[in-house]
Amino acid sequence: MNKIIENFGLFDFDLNGSGATPSTRTVEIRGEDRTYLRQKQRPNFEHGNGEVRIVDLFCGAGGISLGLAEAARAFGRKATICLGVDIEPRALAVFKNNFPQARLEEADLAAMFSSDLDSPEFGKQELALRKSVGHVDILVGGPPCQGHSDLNNFSRRSDPKNRLYLLMARAAKVFQPTFVVIENVPGAKHDKGGAVASTMAALTREGYHVTYDVIDMREIGVPQSRKRLVMIAAKDKAHDIRTLLSAYRTEVRSVRWAIDDIQDEAPGSLATTPSTPSHDNKERINYLFDLDVSDLPDKLRPPCHRDKSHSYKSIYGRLRWDEPAQTITSGFYSMCMGRYVHPSRRRTLTAHEAARLQFFPDYFSFEAAEKRTALAQIIGNAVPPKLAFVFGHYLIGQLLK
Repeated sequence: MNKIIENFGLFDFDLNGSGATPSTRTVEIRGEDRTYLRQKQRPNFEHGNGEVRIVDLFCGAGGISLGLAEAARAFGRKATICLGVDIEPRALAVFKNNFPQARLEEADLAAMFSSDLDSPEFGKQELALRKSVGHVDILVGGPPCQGHSDLNNFSRRSDPKNRLYLLMARAAKVFQPTFVVIENVPGAKHDKGGAVASTMAALTREGYHVTYDVIDMREIGVPQSRKRLVMIAAKDKAHDIRTLLSAYRTEVRSVRWAIDDIQDEAPGSLATTPSTPSHDNKERINYLFDLDVSDLPDKLRPPCHRDKSHSYKSIYGRLRWDEPAQTITSGFYSMCMGRYVHPSRRRTLTAHEAARLQFFPDYFSFEAAEKRTALAQIIGNAVPPKLAFVFGHYLIGQLLK
């Protein structure tokens, strides 16, 4: 018997029909996450023995698709991105630059899909999409999360954009994928409109088995204290998220693990050029280094922090080499947005460093962002590809059983 063994996977898969068997190895991208992050050469995701067909909604620059493509590659499959949709043109430009064969559309998803989740009647655009996209293995999406965030003092989970979460259920009705994966911030569970509960109910009515859980990114080796709410809907059975994660858990990884080799990277590109701090922030950065501390005292902060009590200890702070970073947001260029001062250099993070902390490998190009503001938003809003790899790798293994 000609048996082909997957070297990096959760499953040893026999292409001649014996099926997939659980492995006790910890699964990392390409067998070793740290090496993956430092890869300069993009793999040929468009070649393989068979394919995994993906629809990626609210796709941004393609962080989820990248993780799924690496997962498909681990099984020798090509990743076919049948459709990616987002409303941000710069993010789509980055996606297209990295996945030139992907079918991408700049569009408002609220205009593409009906808001009536259970309507058996499909609109003209829904029917056209269903016909042109064809079979879908995995439907994924990361609906806008700012309205769900605990850091959002304006909407407090009542932002009308939160209802976009529901469109994932309508898209599942249209495309009938084998699996649906939806990610968001943990606060989405508390949306005042009940978006998560309504989505779960609609997917259940469509015949899916639905599970969800909050995942701490540190559990799967992402070197930042970021948590995400992940929902899986499957046609075959309910998949326990805690159980499936057991094959992918790693030790907690630090800032040093991710970026120690690029701290003296020469500026030159958009991604490697740090921001220039204001005079006041330069003085604050110097204080952190001159006294070798990680937290800025209130006396050196602006009046909004200096003159009243606050809980924002990490703001104006310096990253610690041997701990994970805080959540990487679009504010990583500025120390007033969080703990984003480099551990050993008198500056804030570069985009390259922030991308590494978000689990983007060096071969992934952000140059199509063109401007610093767009680049910061693209990286900060991205889903760490490692999260998509974990769920994609597990689900592809289920497809191949």
